[in-house]
Amino acid sequence: MIKFLISVVIAATPLLFATLGELITEKSGHLNLGVEGMMLIGAVAGFGTGIATSNPILALVGAIVAGALGALIYGFLTISLRANQVVSGLTLTIFGTGVSSYLGTSYIGQKMPQEIIEFYKPIALPVLSKIPYIGEILFTQDIFVYLGYIVTIVLGVYLFKTRIGLNLRAVGENPSAADGAGINVTLYKYVHILLGGALCGLGGAYLSVVEVPAWQDNITAGRGWIAIALVIFCKWNPFKAILAAFLFGGLSIVGFRLQHLNISQNLLDALPYLFTIIVLVISSMKQSKENAPPKGLSQPYFREER
Repeated sequence: MIKFLISVVIAATPLLFATLGELITEKSGHLNLGVEGMMLIGAVAGFGTGIATSNPILALVGAIVAGALGALIYGFLTISLRANQVVSGLTLTIFGTGVSSYLGTSYIGQKMPQEIIEFYKPIALPVLSKIPYIGEILFTQDIFVYLGYIVTIVLGVYLFKTRIGLNLRAVGENPSAADGAGINVTLYKYVHILLGGALCGLGGAYLSVVEVPAWQDNITAGRGWIAIALVIFCKWNPFKAILAAFLFGGLSIVGFRLQHLNISQNLLDALPYLFTIIVLVISSMKQSKENAPPKGLSQPYFREER
């Protein structure tokens, strides 16, 4: 069971980064359905940078920049040109899938350099790893997993305990009122959409650089779509996002643990997606003001129409 739970944390990490990326984007009032595309762009950029440089840090930087550039395309279309957010997000997914397949063709069969593999080997944190059960599960992981913990805490504090976070939530709730209060709505939207894309790129890079670590076509396997549902499941709260990621991470690998049972493998593989549908249905039935999405979500804003 301990080994299984350790694997759950690993499987949850790319979901966590993608969920946090979409969460911060939606807090700015934009629904970006291009998470899958940004993850794939980040995955191929991180892998390609790692192959070219053998530098684990530059591999992350490559994924961050690529994910942010993908988000910049979406941001320009939906903020500056006021294009439909749903269509723009779906287009970004198609674009990211195509780009990763095209660029990844030359990487098929290649593996990460040994320097990067060694850098991302599990490390037991002093003191914390000695906590019974929890320490072995949560604190004997690789650096990337620990980065996920840090980003979750920082993002939660940022959103709920800082003035800038309050301004961001105001932009997502009512951009007209935020603009009237002197908040630069366009700047807030661009910055946080780019930040969201960078986090999605990191989620994709974890798959290609750390978890596999070899290139596979469509390496995300639909995780970006699950991340969008997890934002609803965690009620737009970063602290709940990590628990949601652990749950769905477990569902994504439980099939490997149940292979000895006489259950269809196709059904086991479909479990996380079936559960995603159930979560969306239940969430839509139990809406409250505290757990509601930003009121300005998916609504284009044009200052002159205030």
